[in-house]
Formats: sequence, structure tokens, C-alpha cells
Amino acid sequence: MTPAFLLLLFLSMAANSLGSFNDTENEVEEPMDVSEIISRANANIKSPLMYGDIAPTRNRNAVPCTATGCKWPKSGRFVYVPIDISSAYSATERSIIIRGLVSFNHSTCIRFVWRDSRIRDYLYFYSGTGCWSYLGRQGGVQSVSLSKNGCLYQSTVQHEVLHALGFHHEQVRSDRDQHVQILTQNIKSGQEHNFDKVNTNNLKTPYDFNSVMHYNNYAFSKNGNPTIVAKSNPNLSFGNAKEMSANDIDRINKLYECCK
Repeated sequence: MTPAFLLLLFLSMAANSLGSFNDTENEVEEPMDVSEIISRANANIKSPLMYGDIAPTRNRNAVPCTATGCKWPKSGRFVYVPIDISSAYSATERSIIIRGLVSFNHSTCIRFVWRDSRIRDYLYFYSGTGCWSYLGRQGGVQSVSLSKNGCLYQSTVQHEVLHALGFHHEQVRSDRDQHVQILTQNIKSGQEHNFDKVNTNNLKTPYDFNSVMHYNNYAFSKNGNPTIVAKSNPNLSFGNAKEMSANDIDRINKLYECCK
């Protein structure tokens, strides 16, 4: 399947779904920041998730996954990521997911396209339990859970898709100790692993408190006190992003060698 045909599939997807995007009734006001949305949606999940919303990686050590083959392949100028969306979503719910996917089209070389039946590796968006994704390309059908009950916002779509593209949470990156302090005494028992530092590829980009991948000050708090504090300013409020930051976009473009 040629890149031109893939692009036509993407444009067809957008044309069929963007018609309702101008309707104000389909605008969904995000009630809280992305980390709080995910935390609440995933509160009752019993199966193991890493770092709050990352499914255990299949068949490979994925840290850092982009060094072990989990990037999506590039064809020419673009990275075409095949997708499918569960028919269980309503038209309005599908439009929220598609809006989040289209947002990558504005400033990166990532292009989400409908999956052709001959394509083996693709993302499958469905209304599972909570909001979660795998880290990087896993091979085969790769689920991205966006529950109808609490996960359908642009921030959560972008957040989970960034995981699927190979990006980890900001507060676990390898240089985080230079920027934040983790207050382990305030973390819920059994949730300490969500703050384990990861050997990430930071792509020579700065630590970003405004990243859509950064959890807020009170993530996994057991007592209402902060679990993450900025070293530069202990009173700094962060993890409040509702969309990708400029640094998030820059990292995508660097990792996937997008032409500017």
C-alpha cells in the first residue's frame, strides 16, 4: 500500500468525521488535568499497569523501547500509523478520538490512517477499563483503552497515543532528580513503583513541567500531600496540561526525524 493511498485513507477519515467538529455541542470541557483524569479512570483496575497507565510490554524490554525496535516505521516524509476504532463508540465519541489523532497532523510527521486488512501492526482504540496504552509499537493488534466513562478528552487521547509512539511519563525520565523530588512518604502503599526512574532517551530536550506526559503534584497521594515537588520552586503547580506542549511536539519530531 503506497504512502499516497495511505494519505488518502487519512483524509477520507478526517473528511467523514470532521463534519461535526464545528458543532459546539460536541466540544467536551475537560474537568481536570490529564493525570487526574487517568488516575480516577484507572482507580479500580485490578490488572497490573506500569506507571499508572502503561500496559506491561509484550515480548521485549521496552526501556528505552525506542532503542529496541518499537518505533513506528517511516515512509518518505511521514510516519504512517494504522488505526482502527471500536464500533461501540458513538459518532460523537469517535470524533473526540479522531480530533486527538488529527492534532498530531498539525505539527509532526505522524499520520494516523485507517488500517487496511493486510496491515498486521496497528492501534485499536476501544472502550476498555480505564485509560491505558502499551509503550511503543508492540506488533500485531495493539490496544489503546479509552473508556467512554472518563477517558474521552483530547488530553487523554494525546497522552495514550504518545505512549504508543514510545514516550514515557515526564516525571520518571532519567534526569528527573535534577528537577523534582519524589516524596515517597506521601505515596499510597503499593504505588511506589509508579515513580521508578527510567533510562529514557531525552532527545536533548529540557525537562518539561508543561508536558501532557507529566503527572501533577499529588499523583498517587495517600494523604492529600504532594508526591512530586519541583526543586526550583516547591510551590510550583504542574501536571496541568490539557494538550501537548511545544516540547512534546519537539520530541516527536526529533525521535521520528520529522522534516520541519
